[in-house]
Amino acid sequence: MPTRWSETENVLWKAPVPGRGHASPTVVGDRLFLATADEVAEIQSILCYDRRDGHRLWKIDVHTGGMERKGHQKSSQASATVASDGERVFCNFLHDGAIYTTALGLDGRRLWQTKISAFVTHQGFGSSPAVYQSLVLVSTDNKGGGLVAALDRRDGKILWQQSRPKQPNYTSPAVLNVAGRDQVLVAGCDHMSSFDPLTGERLWEIEGSTTECVGSIVTDGELVFASGGYPDKLTLAVRGDGSGEIAWRNSVQTYVPSMLVYDGHLYTVTDGGVAFCWEAATGKEIWKARLGGTFNASLVLVGDRILAANQEGDTFILKATPAQFELVAKNHLGEDVYATPAVCGGKIYLRVAERAGEKRQEWLYAIGDASK
Repeated sequence: MPTRWSETENVLWKAPVPGRGHASPTVVGDRLFLATADEVAEIQSILCYDRRDGHRLWKIDVHTGGMERKGHQKSSQASATVASDGERVFCNFLHDGAIYTTALGLDGRRLWQTKISAFVTHQGFGSSPAVYQSLVLVSTDNKGGGLVAALDRRDGKILWQQSRPKQPNYTSPAVLNVAGRDQVLVAGCDHMSSFDPLTGERLWEIEGSTTECVGSIVTDGELVFASGGYPDKLTLAVRGDGSGEIAWRNSVQTYVPSMLVYDGHLYTVTDGGVAFCWEAATGKEIWKARLGGTFNASLVLVGDRILAANQEGDTFILKATPAQFELVAKNHLGEDVYATPAVCGGKIYLRVAERAGEKRQEWLYAIGDASK
C-alpha cells in the first residue's frame, strides 16, 4: 500500500461518480461496486466499475421516486455500502417510506427485491447489509420500530426476523465470532444485542450503549466494543459470552466512525478528530493525539497501519502500536469525504467529492504505486 498520494502522485485512475452518496466502494474480483443517488431526479442506483482502469461497466437504477427529504445534513440517499457473496451484490435503500434490500447479479441483472420494514426518518438511513453463509442480514432500526432480519441470498425470502425498539439508530449488523460462536451484534436503542445468525434466536441482550449509534461493533474475540452517540457519550466493552458483564466504559464519543481492534488494543478516531489507543482488556488509555478535522469514515487496518480519512479530504496513516502515537503520513485528496476507503491488492480506493464554486462532483480514485 502506498503511503504518499495527491491529485498528481500515485493516482492510477480516477472515475466520475454521478449523483451523491456516502457508501464505500466494494471490491469483488476485478469489479468495484458503489451505491449513489441523483437527488434531483430521485433515482437511487448501483454503479459497477472495472477496477483495473476505472471505466464504468454499468449503472442500474434500483428505485425511482419516493425519496425521503428529511434527515441530517450528513445523511445521503445512498449511504449503505454494497455487500457481495461473489455471485450477487446486495444493497439497502430507503424508498417510499420503507427499507428495501435488492440483489443484483454481477452483470447488473435484478434478481430479487424485498421490503424489510416501514421506516420513520429521524436523521436518515445508512445501515449496510452483511453476508453470512447462505444469508443476507439487515437492520432497520427507526422511531416506528424496525427489524433485524435474515434473508435467503438466493431469493430474498425473509427466514427470520426480530423486532426492535421504536427508537432511531443507524448501525449495521456485525457478524463476529465471539466467545467461541458466531453472533450477529447490534449496538444502540439503549442496548447491546446478540442474535444467532442462522436462527435469529436472541442469545443475549443488556442495557448499555446508548440510543443512537452509527459505528459497528468490533471484537477481540472475548469482549465486544461499541461507541455512540446520543444522548450518552460513551465507549463500552461488554463480555460476549452472555454473562451481561460490562468490562469497562468511558465517556469518549465516537459517534459515526467504527473503531478497530488490533493485537490487544482498541483504536478509534472520534468525530472531532482525536485518536485514541486503549488496552482492550481494561480500557486503560495508552495514548491520544489530535489529528484535526471531522471524521465520518471508519478506520481501516492494513498490516500494522491504520487509515483514517477525515471529511476535509485528509487521510492519515497511523502506526497501529501501543508504544507511542506515530503518524506515518498525511495525504490530501478531495474536499468532502464521507466514505471509508477500500483497500485491495496494494491499492486504495477512495470516494471523494471536489467542489468548483457551487458545483460538487464525486470521484472514485484508485491509489497505488505508479512506478509499478
